[in-house]
Order: sequence, then structure tokens, then C-alpha cells
Amino acid sequence: MYLINSLPAQLPPEDLAMLQQAEPATIGHFQTTGFMRADIRAHSQDVRVAGTAVTVRMPGMDGGILHYAMGCARPGDVLVIDRCGEAVTAALGGAMAYAARQAGVAAIIVDGLVTDLGELRQHGVPVWSKGPSPVTTRVLGHEGEFCGAISCGGVQVLPGDAVLADENGVLILRPQDLRAAAQRAIDFQMQEQTTLARLRGGEKFPDVVGSRAIIDRAIAAARRHADTGAQ
Repeated sequence: MYLINSLPAQLPPEDLAMLQQAEPATIGHFQTTGFMRADIRAHSQDVRVAGTAVTVRMPGMDGGILHYAMGCARPGDVLVIDRCGEAVTAALGGAMAYAARQAGVAAIIVDGLVTDLGELRQHGVPVWSKGPSPVTTRVLGHEGEFCGAISCGGVQVLPGDAVLADENGVLILRPQDLRAAAQRAIDFQMQEQTTLARLRGGEKFPDVVGSRAIIDRAIAAARRHADTGAQ
């Protein structure tokens, strides 16, 4: 059975532009939730995208629901595909990537396999997946869901969520959390430039970031504890 839900509202362009300035790895300095598993990997280098999640639940070998989604996707959407544990069949290949480019899709993220890696890179739509497979889906008319709650890379994804992805990984944020996370990351990245400048000036890394002082205090505390225990 196919379940077809409404498209979510797209996130404001100014919010996405702000989010794209942030690196997932920077947000990873102060947040641990929302990150997909590390086996969901980019097939392109030097890429970073931010967009609105449009979700697809695509079990088994039936690719019909992804065809439907591609007919609905809008410029700036990120297709996020739950393969429901399917580990043999590629969800999409070169022709689908070309259709995504024509539709203005910002990226495609698959908790599963893809094919035609060279064509995916050629067509220029960034794709994240668990790897390649030469076995492809068919349109079988069995089942699938468009714009429902899914799981991708171990993270719950809702239609309309914010997606931030680069070659280091994929992060899902609820819309209400987007601006705070992005601003904190941008501030952190600006502070890092000061760190780099101090390193260029000859200072040592543990002194710049404060880790030497933390370790020295921990060693001193351990010694005091040992001295107290020996009395």
C-alpha cells in the first residue's frame, strides 16, 4: 500500500543560508544528537548542503514511491530515504540523479545503497549513502510512503526538518533548533580563527585551548588524593 502525505513547508531561505555557514563537525563540538551513523557517507568531496527534508519510506525492491517523490520535489528540498533495512538493491542511479538535478533537489540521502556513482557525480546532485550496488529497484506497485516520519542513519527524520550535510556527515535538526545551533557553530568557527592565529604565532596547542591547565589540575588533584590516602 502507498501512503501519500502533503509536502512540508520549506524552511526560510535566510535560515538555510545561515545553517550552510555551519559545519556539522562544529555542531558536533556541543551536540551529540541528530547525527546520522558514520556509514551514511558522501559520494562527493568539498560539498556542504542545507535544505528542507522531504522524506521517503522505500522498502524492498519497489522504487515507485521514489519516482513519485521526484515528481513532487521542489528546488532546495533534500530527499531523505529510509530503505527499511534493505541491503542489496540500489535505491537510485544516474537517471534519477539527473531528474533530481532538473528538479533543483539540493541533495539525496539514502539509508541504503545507490548505483552509477560516476553519473551521480557527473550530474552534480550530492548523494549520501551506505555504498554502491549494481542491483536496481523496479516499479512493482507494492508499497511505500511519501512525507511521513522515517528513520535514516539511526535518526528520526520528519518532513520539514532541517538537513545539514557535508563529507564529514549528516545532521538533522528540528526547525525550531536551526538558528540557535547555526549561530553557535558560526561563533565557534570564528573563535577557531583566533586559535589558528595564535598557533601561527608559535603558541602550543594545549596552551591555546586550555587543555594543559585542565590536565595539570587533574594531576595535582590526584596527587593530593593519594597523599591524603597515605596518611
